[in-house]
This record gives sequence, structure tokens and C-alpha cells, in this order.
Amino acid sequence: MNVVIVGLGWVGLTTGSVMAFLGHDVTGFDVNETLVGRLQKGEAPFFEPGLAEFTEAQLGAGRLRFTLDLKSALAPADVIFIAVGTPLTEDGQTVDMRFVSQAAMDIGMHLEKGRFRVIVNKSTVPAGSNGWVDSFIGQSLQERGIIGQVDYAVASNPEFLREGSAIRDTIYPDRVVIGAEDTCAVDTLTKLYRPILEQTFPPPPGFPRAEGFNKVPLLKVDPVTAELVKYAANAFLATKISFINEIANICDLVGANVADVAAGIGLDSRIGQSFLSAGIGWGGSCFPKDLTALVRESEVYGYNARLLKAASDVNQLQRMVVVKKLQDVLKTVRGKTVGVLGLSFKPNTDDLRSAPSIDIIRKLTEIGAVVRAYDPVAMEPFGKMYPEVQVSLCASVNEVAEGADALILVTEWREFLDCDWPRIRTLMRTPVIIDGRNALNKSYLEGLDFVYRGVGV
Repeated sequence: MNVVIVGLGWVGLTTGSVMAFLGHDVTGFDVNETLVGRLQKGEAPFFEPGLAEFTEAQLGAGRLRFTLDLKSALAPADVIFIAVGTPLTEDGQTVDMRFVSQAAMDIGMHLEKGRFRVIVNKSTVPAGSNGWVDSFIGQSLQERGIIGQVDYAVASNPEFLREGSAIRDTIYPDRVVIGAEDTCAVDTLTKLYRPILEQTFPPPPGFPRAEGFNKVPLLKVDPVTAELVKYAANAFLATKISFINEIANICDLVGANVADVAAGIGLDSRIGQSFLSAGIGWGGSCFPKDLTALVRESEVYGYNARLLKAASDVNQLQRMVVVKKLQDVLKTVRGKTVGVLGLSFKPNTDDLRSAPSIDIIRKLTEIGAVVRAYDPVAMEPFGKMYPEVQVSLCASVNEVAEGADALILVTEWREFLDCDWPRIRTLMRTPVIIDGRNALNKSYLEGLDFVYRGVGV
């Protein structure tokens, strides 16, 4: 099938590359000339493990191309994905739909008669946005005087990708959700996704298929339900993390071990073991934005989503737990040198949106600490996004540790878990480790004479 991706960010580029790998003819469009130029050269605009090589392979095979010419791209299209950003507005109160509405209007300005097309909302959008997109497409068609003459349908198809494993989550998903009222749209998208649903493709290099994974559930629902599935999934996962962090704080008070508590409750089939890792909470672009959007959407209808608000409040407070633990050990932090290990909100990404590191570093500097930091991939974006933050960016873990009074693990990069801790012990002025992710080996570090503090352990 002929597929067009409108918006070449993290979701759009991953989706387009995977669709090309599956044998579809894919054209990626974006209004950002610099971005398109880089992609045409095979350069990835952000860090996502394996995506640069994966995309380059599809370019080389001739199944994927990038363009600034939307009209030419749409001419042969069967399916058009809208994958533009939907950030919160500047006041943080609601979802900014400007990019979605502009994409819909631009598509409407270039759709031609003669073939049926499915316009797919891949962007994460509030409930009812399917109709929003349809209305803006119709507005453009009305301006052109051809309303009712172009055969198309709008569908919702949310993504459930995790940064750091986007390709794997796309080709081996837990489920595919199609939200559409039009049966032709449902049939078209079912055909598009059939290789994934039936797992008929040979696994790409570097992304092996798990043993026994041979079929993907397909959920066919109405568009509003599809949109809410995405929000509900992220809201539940965020709440689950906030819950275990609340339990971790109680464990600290009573002397229990949250890792053992998590293992104990995770064995309950009704709960499960995933997303029960205590620490400094969640960040990124999805959880904070989607939780806020769902709360605000509820308020529009007069409902107070108290549980979701509490999950967000717990998460924000949790970031300061490591600072409090640092103060408990060092007492006076003013003038002390504190090293921060990790800047991105999670490993295997350079994404700094809502990253706990930002709040932690700002608090440390506020109380007088001299802060150093290192991250394997997020140093450059951090410097560009937060030039006002008072922190010295270092080139290695050892440089961060040199003469430091304490280290705080903020992002559990493998490099930090495997580093030479005996060497680091000799470099530090005082051997204090605050493990914000409970990712390090407490017994091992204490055996090296480190003062170790985790979260709830």
C-alpha cells in the first residue's frame, strides 16, 4: 500500500520506517526543511536505539523517501498518518492542537478526487479529535469547492511506543487499536497492519522476535474509545509508578524493603510485576502530558479526576526524595560538590522533557551545592535547552566523581551500572551514593565502603 506520514518526529519516523520495512511504499512529509534534509541524507534527528540504521536501510531499499512537497506525496496515497506533535499549551492547561488542525487543513487542500483514502490520527489527541480532524479537512475541501466529492474517512490509531524501544514496540506490539466508523477504513487499516497482526515477516536484524510471539490482538472500536484507550493506558501506568513510590516512602519510615514488597504484590496476577520499580518517578513527553490532558478533559465535563491528580502530585514530590536523602547524609549541602549521573528522563533516549534531573539539579543549586553532571547522549540537548541551569557538564563518570562529596544516580544507563566503582571510590572526596533508581548493587557498594541510600530499600 502507499503510505504518507505527516510529521517526522519520533512517532512519525518510527512508524514510517517500520511500514517501509513491511513492504509498503512510504513517503514522509514535514514542514521542517532542515529535518527533511537530514533524513534524506540518512541522518537521525534524535537518539533512538537502532532507528538510524533501520531508517537508512529502508531508504537504501527504495521503500522510504522524505519530501517537503505534500501535494505530490498525497497523490498516490492510500493511507495518510497524521503524526505531528501535541504538546501542552504554554500555560500547561490543555493540549495544543494547532499542529493537528494545520496538518488536517493542509491534507484537505491537496486531496484529489478519484480514490478512497484513510486519514489516520496517530498523534495522541483528546477524545473527540477524530471529528476535529474531519472538520478541518472538510473546511479545506469547502474552500476548494469540492466538499462531498472526495472519498475519504478519518480513523484513530493510537501508538503505544516506549522511547528506547520504539522499533520493537511497533513491530511486536501488545495490541493494535483501530477506531473508525467507516467499514472501508477499518478494512484498509486491517490490511495495512496484517503483517504485524499475523507476524508473517522475517525479523529485522537486531530485533529478534520473542519465542512464541506469533499473533497480535486487534481491537476495533469507535474513534472516541480508541483515543481514550491511549490516555487510559498512560494514566494507569503513571499511577502504578506513583503508587509504588508512595509505598517506597512508607517503607523508608517503617524499615521495610520496597523491592521485596513489589515482588510480593507483583506475583499477584491481578497486579503484575511491570512498572513496580520505585525511585524518583516518571518523566518524558507522554505521561505528564497525557495525565494532565485527561484531568483537564474530565474537568470540561464537570468531573474531578482526584486519583489522577494525586498520581501527578506524588510524582512531582518524589523527585525531591533524593535531595532529602543527600541532606540526611551530608547534613550541610552548601558548598559540597554533587555529581548527577544521567540527564535524560530514562535510559536509551536523549529526551529531556519533564526529566527529573532538571528539578533535582535546580534544587541542589538552590540549596548551595556545586553540581556536575554526565549523560551518555543527552549532554548536547541539555546545554541547548537549559543554558540557565548552573551545572558543569562533564565528559565521563570519572570526571563527575573527581573530588565529589556525593553522586546521585538519576538515570539508570547501563554505563553507570557497569562502571568501575572501586576506581570511583578512590576519586571521590566522600564516598556517598544516592541511588534514585534502586538500580545499583547496595551490598557491593557498601562492601567498597560507600555510604549507600536507595529509595525504600
